[in-house]
Amino acid sequence: MKIFNRIFLAAILAGGIAGVFLAFIQHQTIMPILLEAETYESSEESAANDTSNHDHGHDHSSHHHDEDAWAPGDGAERTFFTALNSFIIAIGFALILTALYSLHESVNWKSGIIWGFAGFCAVNLAPSFGLPPQLPGDAAADFDIGQRQVWWVLTVLLTATGIWLIAFSKNSGTRLLGIIFIVLPHIFGAPQSEIHTGLAPAELREKFIHLSLLTNAVFWTLLGALSAYFYTRFKSKEQTNPA
Repeated sequence: MKIFNRIFLAAILAGGIAGVFLAFIQHQTIMPILLEAETYESSEESAANDTSNHDHGHDHSSHHHDEDAWAPGDGAERTFFTALNSFIIAIGFALILTALYSLHESVNWKSGIIWGFAGFCAVNLAPSFGLPPQLPGDAAADFDIGQRQVWWVLTVLLTATGIWLIAFSKNSGTRLLGIIFIVLPHIFGAPQSEIHTGLAPAELREKFIHLSLLTNAVFWTLLGALSAYFYTRFKSKEQTNPA
């Protein structure tokens, strides 16, 4: 029971701090880009609506679902739900990290940084080679969501497994298998749309991709360090006060 309390408490603290930090840096760096991209999307939708108004035979029923779909309003409401999402995700990832720490005898905040960077490589960097972060209005964003999600999940799992085998296996054959796992999703490739255009300028999309990866790299580094720090601190207290 103690080990589960240690994992849970360390994840809550580390994930809470890292989640607040992630929400803050996303609000400062990513959100302005998203808002700018949405202006291009809104302009395109307005132009399409103006055109359809002249077509009396146009069936408007296809738009009712989108208009009725709930979305947080701009301003404080949107900021709150974005921060809440970052908070929950951070705690979830922290739980995974602290659970993995329990499988090893020694871990500290310095090695936690390495664990965090490995998490970034598996969850963000590796999938971005096939499915880079996309802005609202990108033509490929709505292409076969199911297939894209399956590819993303498989890439994360195979990359994480590959990193684990390379890092902890002493057998060269097993390490080679880890490399194969990492490369395999990219050999098959992610499901791609034949259309790769977007409403936002190419420069804005490139900036969004780079800032998204940089933001997540900093987040994972902080999450790894904090989760390892709190985990070892709780473990030390348990050893000092076994009762």
